[in-house]
Amino acid sequence: MSQLRFKVVDEAFNRKADPVEIPAERPQEYYGKYVFNRQKMFEYLPADTFEVLINAIDNKESLPREVADSVADGMRQWAIDMGARHYTHWFQPLTETTAEKHDGFVEHDGKGGVIEKFNGKLLVQQEPDASSFPNGGIRNTFEARGYSAWDISSPAFIMGNTLCIPTIFISYTGESLDYKTPLLRALNSVDKAAAAVARYFDPEVRHVRSYLGWEQEYFLVDEALYNARPDLMLTGRTLMGHESAKNQQLEDHYFGAIPSRVEAFMLDLEIECHRLGIPAKTRHNEVAPNQFELAPIFEETNLANDHNLLLMSLIAEVARRHHFRVLLHEKPFAGINGSGKHNNWSLGTDRGVLLFAPGKDSRQNLQFITFVVNVMAAVHRHNALLKASIASATNAHRLGANEAPPAIISIFTGSQLAEILERIESSSNSELSDLANREGLRLNVSQIPEIMLDNTDRNRTSPFAFTGNRFEFRAVGSSANCASAMIALNSVVAEQLIDFKKKVDARVEAGETLRNALLEEIRILIRESRPIHFDGNGYSEEWKAEAEKRGLDCETSVPKIFDAYLRPESVRMFADAGVFSKVELEARNEVKWEMYTKKVQIEARVLGDLAINHVLPVAIRYQSILLDNVSKIRSLFPTDQAAEMSETEIDTIASISKHCKVIKQEVDAMVEARRQANRIENERDKAIAYHDTVVPSMDVIRYHIDKLELMVDNEMWPLPKYRELLFIR
Repeated sequence: MSQLRFKVVDEAFNRKADPVEIPAERPQEYYGKYVFNRQKMFEYLPADTFEVLINAIDNKESLPREVADSVADGMRQWAIDMGARHYTHWFQPLTETTAEKHDGFVEHDGKGGVIEKFNGKLLVQQEPDASSFPNGGIRNTFEARGYSAWDISSPAFIMGNTLCIPTIFISYTGESLDYKTPLLRALNSVDKAAAAVARYFDPEVRHVRSYLGWEQEYFLVDEALYNARPDLMLTGRTLMGHESAKNQQLEDHYFGAIPSRVEAFMLDLEIECHRLGIPAKTRHNEVAPNQFELAPIFEETNLANDHNLLLMSLIAEVARRHHFRVLLHEKPFAGINGSGKHNNWSLGTDRGVLLFAPGKDSRQNLQFITFVVNVMAAVHRHNALLKASIASATNAHRLGANEAPPAIISIFTGSQLAEILERIESSSNSELSDLANREGLRLNVSQIPEIMLDNTDRNRTSPFAFTGNRFEFRAVGSSANCASAMIALNSVVAEQLIDFKKKVDARVEAGETLRNALLEEIRILIRESRPIHFDGNGYSEEWKAEAEKRGLDCETSVPKIFDAYLRPESVRMFADAGVFSKVELEARNEVKWEMYTKKVQIEARVLGDLAINHVLPVAIRYQSILLDNVSKIRSLFPTDQAAEMSETEIDTIASISKHCKVIKQEVDAMVEARRQANRIENERDKAIAYHDTVVPSMDVIRYHIDKLELMVDNEMWPLPKYRELLFIR
């Protein structure tokens, strides 16, 4: 095995950058080439069909069924002109990946041959097997019917030679079995709620759109090294491996020069993204060795989420072309930074106004304060739910470590916004009017001066930070579907805005001016949400104690964190927003607990196999070599001299025996813990058992294997080490 290790390491270190076929045109000329966007719609659809479709998209209306045939015919012709031979409904099941079933355009022509055909019925709706995807018990094996239905707001695209049609996925009985359906519901809810409040400031507002800008972090590993690590292949992370003497401590990788081989991959990926309409803009080295980031221009949340999922498929394919494997796991390597997917979230009106952006006059700034404070109140009220929306077996390795947001939700505002909120809270309405005239104090709701964008510092320890004209939900994991966080966030904000409007309207009906009614309710929300506001070091032990005093959710067990979805206030909130029924929430939690169990189970099985079949045999073989050497020394030299000469070997032999013994004991204990947990029928209890009894054994096993890695002869160690995995150029 050691010979294989050295062979693959040599292969990896000597690999050169592959050439990239760069288009002759500039990006704007091939951008969206493989997307059935408005330009293609205009070209391939009859004028009346185009007008009806665009109106339905822009006004969030359903498309008349009779128009679907015309759209399907134009979409088919475009796809065929682009070389497509198949079509598929592309949806987002609860696996957190995407799914697709390819069908050819061919149909019988009635003469013994075939014709290429695609009608509105096939475009609008198909019938995947709903029992074969995670469904939390909504569908039994013998109840297989489920439906995928076209999402007109997300344009179709071509991958390879297949036309991909973004769709929702629901059960025969109407429950959502995917991420897109509840996301669209949540976006519709926040649209209505936010627009109603925005009309206090601009009566012409009809819609409020939710925007998302994700930042995708990832690691690259040479494929030869990847293939020599069964843990990477099967779990996406290294289950063992002592940290390299040099890792990220010099901070020389962050924003450093991009290695030529990686740059070739990035360029290829960027070109593919642009052809598929993904507005990739930023690329750079991240903090950890061989860690990188790609970020796009902001888009509406539904489309942005589709694009992120498409990127996650695309990045793996492009990486293979360059003999890399991409790691999207949140913590593929111990001891260095993990990967997140920061979700930069904002709301904007259909009249072009960002609601979290400070303005240039009193009306705009009162609107800004109104929406920011309502977000703070929503996050405070549902901080446990928001944490549950980003929790997973994989993200648990990253959250709470000193390179990621803590497993406690808080909001960072920055000093300038914090001062404004404090002034509003502590001043009367009349005092706020007078503040503009006081020397050195330029805060006033009637006359708040222009507040510059990016007026806050950055706080890397905050899971939810205000960053000037948006909020950055930093706790989202790199492998996650962004929709999970966006569903929860947009839903809780919608609930809060509805409640806020009811109270403001009641004050106005009672005779208060709108301005005073807004200020009074804002003041109440600032006071109530004070516990969620924290601008300090989220990594500190003091903050954990303080957060608990403030009543924030401090649970760290992922299976228990999921309970927040089923709290009465969460069930009521989702039902009122029309996002989830109680049945859907219960089913999704069953899936979450089951997925947690299965991921830990797979890791435990892989770790046990590696420990018993790879590590222990090598350690014992090396120990035998040392024993043989000690025996030979004792046979050649006097007793006292031999004892002195073999002292190091004897210490090493004893240490190896100790570590091997603990590893064997812990593997046996881990197997027994799994056996006991697997007998539990309740999915929540089973997940908790895996968390409490299996995961601790895995940590102990890893510790002792990593100690053996430092002892066993380097030439005998079977698996590529961190210094080899992380420093490929």
